[in-house]
Amino acid sequence: MATKIRLARHGHKDYAYYHIVVADSRSPRDGKYIERIGSYNPNLNPAGIDLNFERALYWIEVGAQPTDTVRHILSTEGVLLMKHLKGGIAKGAFDEAAAQKKFDAWKAEKDAKNGKISKDEANKKLEAAKKLHAQEVETNKAKAEALAAKRKAEAEALAAAAVEAAKEAAAAEAEANGEAPAAEAEA
Repeated sequence: MATKIRLARHGHKDYAYYHIVVADSRSPRDGKYIERIGSYNPNLNPAGIDLNFERALYWIEVGAQPTDTVRHILSTEGVLLMKHLKGGIAKGAFDEAAAQKKFDAWKAEKDAKNGKISKDEANKKLEAAKKLHAQEVETNKAKAEALAAKRKAEAEALAAAAVEAAKEAAAAEAEANGEAPAAEAEA
């Protein structure tokens, strides 16, 4: 029986996640499988990978063929490196302790790199948020100044209109009393 290690799709339309399964190569994508060895969620940043390392290594060693995406996942998790190191042990190139030491060094380097990437990404997001906040503050300040200028102009226009209305009311009152308007009397 030809076995494949592949992804089985789950989730809804715009939010797919996958089970990493070992299945007969002739079975449907989401159909019957032999064993589920993990899950893969590409919607997270970085992508969420939950893998049973020992079972994945076992299936690789007995000849199950991973698909391209699963091969990348297994490589990222170190399963293919461990298979390679176990081949070196079998050939007598080095012993099991040296192989484990090499694997641990690789894993530590990978974790440090991922931690650095996460920190860098968090710093970039923080800087972008600070920049956006500064832009919003400047925009709000400009809007507030424009609004204050508009209100000042409206207040001045209202004051001028009130003075005009008062002059007209005084002129109308003087005319009604039979007096000459103040402007004509001075002239």
